[in-house]
Amino acid sequence: MRFRLLRRRLTISAPRMAVRSALPWPVRWVALAVVLGFCASIGLWAFELGKEIAGLDHSLKQELMQARTDLERARDELALAREARDQAQSVANTAGTLVTSEKAMQEKLAMQVKQLEGENRALRDDLGFFEKLIPTAGVDGVAIRGLQAEIQSGNQLHWQVLVIQANRNAAEFGGRIDITFTGTVNGKAWTAGLPGGPQVIKVKQYGRLEGLFEVPAQVLVRGITARLLDGSNNAVRATQTVKL
Repeated sequence: MRFRLLRRRLTISAPRMAVRSALPWPVRWVALAVVLGFCASIGLWAFELGKEIAGLDHSLKQELMQARTDLERARDELALAREARDQAQSVANTAGTLVTSEKAMQEKLAMQVKQLEGENRALRDDLGFFEKLIPTAGVDGVAIRGLQAEIQSGNQLHWQVLVIQANRNAAEFGGRIDITFTGTVNGKAWTAGLPGGPQVIKVKQYGRLEGLFEVPAQVLVRGITARLLDGSNNAVRATQTVKL
């Protein structure tokens, strides 16, 4: 008997079985409503997130386009700035060349002016020299025709003496020129001669001596005297004084 019951349960002839939930149907509806609400919330959140992502992408695209526009404008401004710089550099180079040329021209003109002034001074001295060579009535023998002195740069005094013989057929004169400088230093009288003493001179028609004298510090030169001494007996043949 037991074997038959067991066979009936294990074969296809066994009675059907139905598995039913023990939950009541109100609880099922509540659980289903909760699940649907949760799914709706997730869907809404995904929708809003998609909108934000889409808006962010659009904003990024706009910022990227704006950045590209700013970059192009910056490149254009840089190109204009470089062009302006090149033009300014060209103008500066041209101006520098002109300034250099003008400076060189000014230096050249200054040298020419200085040279012309020197030549003018030399011509003036020569003119005065030759004017003194003109014989003077009543003058016989050797004589001092010109004594000049001029303070130059620093404490140097340039002196010059011209000696002539009025007689054309006179024998050559040999003698010495003695130069004496007079002045004051600190209110006291001061006198000095050439460091090397009297200078030797030989004159056929005319002769000229010149030189530089170093004036001591604090000395104020007032005059210069030239004496022509005979070479044989040191007799004074002629004398001349010039006040400064």
